[in-house]
Amino acid sequence: MHAVIRSVRASVSLALSVSPRGRCIAIGTCLHLMQRAVYGSCITVTPKCAERAIATMTSAGPTGTDDHGLVSVGEVRSFVQRCVVAAGAAEKHAESLAAVLVAADERGHFSHGLNRLGMYVMEVREGNCDGHATPSVVRETPATAFVDGENGIGTVVSTYCMEIAIKKAKEVGVGWVTCKDSNHFGIAGFYSLLAIKEGLIGMAFTNTSPLVVPTRAKKSVLGTNAMAFATPAKSGDSFVLDMATSTVSIGKVEMEQRKGLSIPIGWGVDKDGMPTTNPGDVIDGSTGGLCPLGGGERTGGYKGYGLSMMVEALCGVMTGGPYAHHIRKWTADKSPAHVSHSFIAMDPTVFNPDYKQRMGDFMGEMRSLDPVDPDKPVLVAGDPEREHVAEVEKDGGIWYHRNVISAMASELGCCRAYMHAHAHTH
Repeated sequence: MHAVIRSVRASVSLALSVSPRGRCIAIGTCLHLMQRAVYGSCITVTPKCAERAIATMTSAGPTGTDDHGLVSVGEVRSFVQRCVVAAGAAEKHAESLAAVLVAADERGHFSHGLNRLGMYVMEVREGNCDGHATPSVVRETPATAFVDGENGIGTVVSTYCMEIAIKKAKEVGVGWVTCKDSNHFGIAGFYSLLAIKEGLIGMAFTNTSPLVVPTRAKKSVLGTNAMAFATPAKSGDSFVLDMATSTVSIGKVEMEQRKGLSIPIGWGVDKDGMPTTNPGDVIDGSTGGLCPLGGGERTGGYKGYGLSMMVEALCGVMTGGPYAHHIRKWTADKSPAHVSHSFIAMDPTVFNPDYKQRMGDFMGEMRSLDPVDPDKPVLVAGDPEREHVAEVEKDGGIWYHRNVISAMASELGCCRAYMHAHAHTH
């Protein structure tokens, strides 16, 4: 196993000193090595491993830089799925998680994609999350349902809930589903997009571990409490708002720390509640935390604070689950998370048959506004993500910063529980 770890690290180092094409191969080999650390079938960079890596990696595009490498979408999806299965999850549940994490990276939300894999693997491996659990409906009406997540993988529970909401919306115009005893569900927008595919408006809300310091406070007691609103428009267009109620998610702070960068003022505060540019002050929940959306009080942070409480009212408070600081600490507490979610699907045509046409016109008017910078046109929510997806398709893969891959080597290759996965699965 130590040979595996050394080979993984060597592969990452190799990626720094070769051509863009070589970086693709090296990073692909690194992913394969970490997969084999799970299955115990390869402990060195053999020609066979390299050959498979070359076959699945693509040529570097013009956007490549010295500290990034290109990985095919299929390669990332396979890597995530195998790691989660090896940690002890059911194959179909691993597929669900892989779909959400890859979608995050495809859409440019790198804080919630591969960056989160280590957390999911350890949650399943250590038994904090049940990788085989199937959610169930506790009670329902024609338009609502209350679901018990059974401590299952958050993406599995959430997809189940939104599918119920969609079914009810098609039948009676609106479907609202809440659930308790779930786990981190990835990007909220993934579930609202499920509704769009059915021609419906979709909304998703979730509470999280306490990471946000309320306005005028010094202690982090609220979650980033994400929310998403997505609506279809004419000609396949859509408006997709996917956001945390904090200025940024904790994942974005982690990404800056991994890159060795400072964070902007307004992202977080230190142990005294004062603005900080040190990501370490924010990530260590015992010393500081994130700012609510808007930052400080003078810049409207109290509005993000209010939005966070609104999401909590729809999640933890409504479902009877833990809320705010009653939810376990982020990554420090090894008990089940008991996260709550809320999902809404709605058929806009029950109110206006011309809704999609009007929504498209509305978005078109915003996009046609005269921009401050001619090179930066006015966009609407969802446009940056669509552009990123198009770039991924054009380049033939996703560009990852080398430190993300290095972190995978550290989190997955050097963790005792993960190294014992082979004994667990075979």
